Amino acid sequence: MHDHPSHNETRALRLGVAGPVGTGKSSVIAAICRQLRDEFALGVITNDIYTDEDARFLKSAGVLPAERIRAVETGSCPHTAIRDDVTMNLIAVEDMERDFAPLDIVLVESGGDNLTATFSPALVDAQIFVLDVAGGGDVARKGGPGISGADLLVINKIDLGEHVDVDVDRMVADATSARKGGPVLALSRKRPETVEQLCAWVREMHKTYAAGGHIPVDPGPMAPHHHGEGDGHTHSHGHSHGHSHSHGYTHSHD
Repeated sequence: MHDHPSHNETRALRLGVAGPVGTGKSSVIAAICRQLRDEFALGVITNDIYTDEDARFLKSAGVLPAERIRAVETGSCPHTAIRDDVTMNLIAVEDMERDFAPLDIVLVESGGDNLTATFSPALVDAQIFVLDVAGGGDVARKGGPGISGADLLVINKIDLGEHVDVDVDRMVADATSARKGGPVLALSRKRPETVEQLCAWVREMHKTYAAGGHIPVDPGPMAPHHHGEGDGHTHSHGHSHGHSHSHGYTHSHD
């Protein structure tokens, strides 16, 4: 049982982790859990459309007790459950917080989506968006609400830069420009100093949140986009509504 003298009556910090398929969202969460599990009481909620693969990966990595890692199978486009109708995730987070009270941080991993995926502020208090160098050095320049508006942008797998002909320093500079100076972290799980920088950011975010100094910021609505179907048909989602997707959920900070 952890002793957390810094824990106050504030509910857990809910920290979302989003980004395209294959960028290493699960490994980012694993690194946070591995490094901070002795400092904070943690829980993880993963999202996938039809599987619990991300949850099984984290459980097999042994980063937290298995019962503190739970999967939500959304059955729909990943962004739907993190932005449009957050009910399934909100219930999962609240159940986790109730079952293991008091928790300090609950990490919510989005299913792999595209550059427009963002969490609703009705679900998370802060969000990390993950890119990786293998996706191409120009990805950060393309922007989008996740890249520009997340609380932290992680450029992952920087150790692969030389192997995929990506100038990591340039990619970081482009990302910083796209974010108008917002925090960008170049990360590799093989470089401990970068993992420590990630954990330092999480510590500071929790400290700010627990002191009542952090207000969730909505990165903005997703752009209209299309999904190809196996039958050759497509369906589109226009997420540029002129109203917010709060669904009546509010955060309680008491």
